[in-house]
Amino acid sequence: MDNREYILNGPAQKPLVLVTGAAGTLGLAIAKEMLLMGHEVILSDLSLELLQKAVEEMPEGEYHLVAMDLAQADSIDAACKHIRQSIGKVGILVNNAGILSNNKSETCSLAEWRRIFAVNLDSAFLLSQELIPDMKKAGWGRIINVCSLASKTGGLTAGTAYSTSKGGLTSLTFSLARELAPTGITVNGLAPAYVLTPMVTEQLNDEERAEVLEGIPVGRFCLPEEVAHAVSFLASPRAGFITGELIDINGGLVMD
Repeated sequence: MDNREYILNGPAQKPLVLVTGAAGTLGLAIAKEMLLMGHEVILSDLSLELLQKAVEEMPEGEYHLVAMDLAQADSIDAACKHIRQSIGKVGILVNNAGILSNNKSETCSLAEWRRIFAVNLDSAFLLSQELIPDMKKAGWGRIINVCSLASKTGGLTAGTAYSTSKGGLTSLTFSLARELAPTGITVNGLAPAYVLTPMVTEQLNDEERAEVLEGIPVGRFCLPEEVAHAVSFLASPRAGFITGELIDINGGLVMD
Protein backbone atom coordinates (compact mmCIF):
# COMPACT_ATOMS: atom_id res chain seq x y z
CA MET A 1 0.00 0.00 0.00
CA ASP A 2 1.52 3.34 -1.01
CA ASN A 3 1.42 6.39 1.21
CA ARG A 4 -1.54 7.97 -0.59
CA GLU A 5 -3.69 4.88 -0.09
CA TYR A 6 -2.75 4.66 3.58
CA ILE A 7 -3.58 8.33 4.14
CA LEU A 8 -6.99 8.01 2.47
CA ASN A 9 -7.93 4.57 3.78
CA GLY A 10 -6.16 4.29 7.11
CA PRO A 11 -4.96 1.09 8.77
CA ALA A 12 -5.93 -2.23 7.20
CA GLN A 13 -7.94 -3.09 10.31
CA LYS A 14 -10.40 -0.52 11.63
CA PRO A 15 -8.98 0.97 14.84
CA LEU A 16 -10.41 0.17 18.24
CA VAL A 17 -12.55 3.03 19.62
CA LEU A 18 -12.92 4.18 23.24
CA VAL A 19 -15.91 6.39 24.07
CA THR A 20 -16.22 7.87 27.56
CA GLY A 21 -19.55 8.81 29.08
CA ALA A 22 -21.04 6.10 26.89
CA ALA A 23 -24.04 5.39 29.11
CA GLY A 24 -25.34 8.90 28.47
CA THR A 25 -27.49 9.97 25.54
CA LEU A 26 -24.70 11.57 23.52
CA GLY A 27 -22.01 9.00 24.33
CA LEU A 28 -24.34 6.16 23.40
CA ALA A 29 -25.20 7.81 20.08
CA ILE A 30 -21.47 8.14 19.33
CA ALA A 31 -20.79 4.51 20.26
CA LYS A 32 -23.65 3.32 18.05
CA GLU A 33 -22.42 5.41 15.13
CA MET A 34 -18.90 3.98 15.43
CA LEU A 35 -20.33 0.44 15.53
CA LEU A 36 -22.31 1.19 12.37
CA MET A 37 -19.06 2.36 10.77
CA GLY A 38 -17.59 -1.09 11.43
CA HIS A 39 -15.40 -0.32 14.45
CA GLU A 40 -14.94 -2.41 17.56
CA VAL A 41 -16.00 -0.10 20.38
CA ILE A 42 -15.28 0.19 24.10
CA LEU A 43 -18.08 1.91 25.99
CA SER A 44 -16.93 3.38 29.28
CA ASP A 45 -18.84 4.99 32.12
CA LEU A 46 -18.96 5.13 35.89
CA SER A 47 -20.41 1.63 36.42
CA LEU A 48 -21.18 -1.57 34.54
CA GLU A 49 -24.79 -1.31 35.74
CA LEU A 50 -25.23 2.01 33.92
CA LEU A 51 -23.59 0.64 30.79
CA GLN A 52 -25.59 -2.60 30.74
CA LYS A 53 -28.82 -0.65 30.94
CA ALA A 54 -27.70 1.70 28.17
CA VAL A 55 -26.79 -1.01 25.66
CA GLU A 56 -30.04 -2.94 25.74
CA GLU A 57 -30.62 -1.88 22.13
CA MET A 58 -27.40 -1.76 20.15
CA PRO A 59 -26.67 -2.25 16.46
CA GLU A 60 -24.75 -5.33 15.40
CA GLY A 61 -21.05 -5.22 16.10
CA GLU A 62 -18.39 -6.00 18.65
CA TYR A 63 -18.35 -3.88 21.77
CA HIS A 64 -17.01 -4.02 25.32
CA LEU A 65 -18.14 -2.40 28.57
CA VAL A 66 -15.51 -0.93 30.87
CA ALA A 67 -16.31 0.83 34.15
CA MET A 68 -14.12 3.83 34.89
CA ASP A 69 -14.39 6.67 37.42
CA LEU A 70 -13.00 9.60 35.49
CA ALA A 71 -12.66 11.66 38.67
CA GLN A 72 -10.02 9.20 39.92
CA ALA A 73 -6.62 8.91 38.24
CA ASP A 74 -6.11 5.41 39.67
CA SER A 75 -9.34 4.22 38.09
CA ILE A 76 -8.29 5.58 34.69
CA ASP A 77 -4.90 3.89 35.00
CA ALA A 78 -6.45 0.53 35.97
CA ALA A 79 -9.03 0.70 33.17
CA CYS A 80 -6.39 1.48 30.53
CA LYS A 81 -4.26 -1.45 31.71
CA HIS A 82 -7.30 -3.73 31.47
CA ILE A 83 -8.08 -2.47 27.97
CA ARG A 84 -4.51 -3.03 26.73
CA GLN A 85 -4.24 -6.49 28.28
CA SER A 86 -7.72 -7.85 27.56
CA ILE A 87 -9.14 -5.96 24.56
CA GLY A 88 -6.46 -4.25 22.48
CA LYS A 89 -4.77 -0.99 21.57
CA VAL A 90 -7.04 2.01 21.21
CA GLY A 91 -6.65 3.94 17.96
CA ILE A 92 -9.55 6.38 18.39
CA LEU A 93 -10.27 8.13 21.68
CA VAL A 94 -13.50 10.09 22.09
CA ASN A 95 -13.41 12.17 25.27
CA ASN A 96 -17.14 12.68 25.54
CA ALA A 97 -17.81 12.42 29.30
CA GLY A 98 -18.77 15.61 31.06
CA ILE A 99 -20.79 16.86 33.99
CA LEU A 100 -22.76 20.07 33.91
CA SER A 101 -23.22 22.69 36.58
CA ASN A 102 -25.24 25.86 36.13
CA ASN A 103 -23.78 27.48 39.25
CA LYS A 104 -22.14 30.82 38.59
CA SER A 105 -19.06 31.98 40.49
CA GLU A 106 -20.72 33.04 43.74
CA THR A 107 -22.52 29.72 44.23
CA CYS A 108 -19.87 27.32 42.92
CA SER A 109 -18.01 25.58 45.75
CA LEU A 110 -14.37 24.61 45.49
CA ALA A 111 -15.34 20.92 45.75
CA GLU A 112 -17.73 21.29 42.81
CA TRP A 113 -15.09 23.19 40.81
CA ARG A 114 -12.52 20.43 41.35
CA ARG A 115 -14.90 17.57 40.52
CA ILE A 116 -16.03 19.23 37.29
CA PHE A 117 -12.44 19.85 36.24
CA ALA A 118 -11.47 16.27 37.14
CA VAL A 119 -14.15 14.77 34.91
CA ASN A 120 -14.35 17.34 32.11
CA LEU A 121 -10.66 18.16 31.67
CA ASP A 122 -8.24 16.08 33.73
CA SER A 123 -9.65 12.79 32.46
CA ALA A 124 -9.17 13.82 28.82
CA PHE A 125 -5.54 14.65 29.54
CA LEU A 126 -4.92 11.43 31.48
CA LEU A 127 -6.58 9.20 28.89
CA SER A 128 -4.70 10.91 26.07
CA GLN A 129 -1.44 10.49 27.99
CA GLU A 130 -2.20 6.78 28.48
CA LEU A 131 -3.19 6.03 24.89
CA ILE A 132 -0.95 8.27 22.77
CA PRO A 133 2.11 5.96 22.96
CA ASP A 134 0.28 3.10 21.20
CA MET A 135 -1.08 5.52 18.58
CA LYS A 136 2.46 6.80 17.95
CA LYS A 137 3.75 3.26 17.47
CA ALA A 138 0.96 2.62 14.96
CA GLY A 139 1.69 5.89 13.15
CA TRP A 140 -2.03 6.67 13.19
CA GLY A 141 -4.56 7.87 15.72
CA ARG A 142 -7.52 10.10 16.42
CA ILE A 143 -8.41 12.03 19.57
CA ILE A 144 -11.78 13.79 19.51
CA ASN A 145 -12.79 15.98 22.43
CA VAL A 146 -16.41 16.95 23.03
CA CYS A 147 -15.96 20.55 24.12
CA SER A 148 -18.80 23.05 24.24
CA LEU A 149 -20.08 26.35 22.91
CA ALA A 150 -19.71 27.49 26.55
CA SER A 151 -15.94 27.66 26.01
CA LYS A 152 -16.56 30.51 23.54
CA THR A 153 -19.45 32.33 25.19
CA GLY A 154 -18.52 31.99 28.86
CA GLY A 155 -21.68 29.95 29.35
CA LEU A 156 -25.07 31.30 28.26
CA THR A 157 -26.85 29.12 30.80
CA ALA A 158 -23.93 26.94 31.98
CA GLY A 159 -22.05 27.77 35.15
CA THR A 160 -18.53 29.05 35.74
CA ALA A 161 -16.79 25.73 36.44
CA TYR A 162 -18.38 23.98 33.46
CA SER A 163 -17.60 26.79 31.01
CA THR A 164 -14.02 27.13 32.25
CA SER A 165 -13.38 23.38 32.15
CA LYS A 166 -14.60 23.23 28.56
CA GLY A 167 -12.35 26.17 27.72
CA GLY A 168 -9.47 24.16 29.13
CA LEU A 169 -10.50 21.16 27.04
CA THR A 170 -10.45 23.34 23.93
CA SER A 171 -6.93 24.52 24.76
CA LEU A 172 -5.84 20.92 25.42
CA THR A 173 -7.18 20.04 21.97
CA PHE A 174 -5.03 22.71 20.34
CA SER A 175 -1.95 21.84 22.38
CA LEU A 176 -2.09 18.12 21.63
CA ALA A 177 -2.86 18.77 17.97
CA ARG A 178 0.27 20.92 17.63
CA GLU A 179 2.40 18.41 19.51
CA LEU A 180 1.19 15.30 17.70
CA ALA A 181 0.74 16.58 14.14
CA PRO A 182 3.97 14.97 12.84
CA THR A 183 3.09 11.55 14.30
CA GLY A 184 -0.01 10.65 12.29
CA ILE A 185 -2.34 11.49 15.18
CA THR A 186 -4.97 14.18 14.72
CA VAL A 187 -6.68 15.94 17.62
CA ASN A 188 -9.91 17.85 17.13
CA GLY A 189 -12.80 19.16 19.17
CA LEU A 190 -16.52 19.62 18.75
CA ALA A 191 -18.37 22.54 20.30
CA PRO A 192 -21.99 21.46 20.49
CA ALA A 193 -24.71 23.54 22.07
CA TYR A 194 -28.07 22.46 23.45
CA VAL A 195 -28.06 18.83 22.36
CA LEU A 196 -31.22 16.93 23.32
CA THR A 197 -29.73 15.22 26.37
CA PRO A 198 -30.68 15.44 30.06
CA MET A 199 -28.50 18.58 30.25
CA VAL A 200 -31.23 20.30 28.20
CA THR A 201 -34.33 18.25 28.97
CA GLU A 202 -33.85 18.07 32.74
CA GLN A 203 -31.37 20.73 33.86
CA LEU A 204 -33.13 23.63 32.16
CA ASN A 205 -36.67 24.59 33.09
CA ASP A 206 -39.41 25.26 30.54
CA GLU A 207 -38.80 29.00 30.55
CA GLU A 208 -35.06 28.60 30.02
CA ARG A 209 -35.57 26.10 27.18
CA ALA A 210 -38.01 28.42 25.44
CA GLU A 211 -35.60 31.36 25.77
CA VAL A 212 -32.69 29.33 24.41
CA LEU A 213 -34.75 27.95 21.52
CA GLU A 214 -35.76 31.47 20.50
CA GLY A 215 -32.08 32.35 20.02
CA ILE A 216 -31.19 29.34 17.82
CA PRO A 217 -31.59 30.35 14.15
CA VAL A 218 -32.44 26.83 12.91
CA GLY A 219 -35.31 26.81 15.41
CA ARG A 220 -34.68 23.51 17.18
CA PHE A 221 -32.30 21.68 19.51
CA CYS A 222 -29.48 19.46 18.25
CA LEU A 223 -30.01 15.71 17.92
CA PRO A 224 -27.35 13.48 19.53
CA GLU A 225 -26.97 11.63 16.22
CA GLU A 226 -25.88 14.87 14.54
CA VAL A 227 -22.93 15.16 16.90
CA ALA A 228 -22.18 11.46 16.42
CA HIS A 229 -21.97 11.95 12.64
CA ALA A 230 -19.39 14.70 13.12
CA VAL A 231 -17.38 12.43 15.42
CA SER A 232 -17.40 9.62 12.86
CA PHE A 233 -16.10 11.99 10.18
CA LEU A 234 -13.25 13.31 12.33
CA ALA A 235 -12.41 9.70 13.26
CA SER A 236 -12.21 8.64 9.62
CA PRO A 237 -8.99 8.36 7.59
CA ARG A 238 -10.20 11.02 5.19
CA ALA A 239 -10.18 13.66 7.91
CA GLY A 240 -6.42 13.22 8.29
CA PHE A 241 -5.58 16.76 7.13
CA ILE A 242 -7.84 18.29 9.79
CA THR A 243 -6.21 18.79 13.17
CA GLY A 244 -6.45 21.46 15.84
CA GLU A 245 -9.97 22.29 14.72
CA LEU A 246 -12.99 23.11 16.87
CA ILE A 247 -16.19 22.42 14.94
CA ASP A 248 -19.27 24.35 16.02
CA ILE A 249 -22.54 22.42 16.19
CA ASN A 250 -24.93 25.06 17.48
CA GLY A 251 -27.62 25.71 14.88
CA GLY A 252 -26.22 29.16 14.13
CA LEU A 253 -26.44 30.36 17.72
CA VAL A 254 -22.88 31.68 17.40
CA MET A 255 -21.24 32.20 14.01
CA ASP A 256 -17.52 32.91 13.67
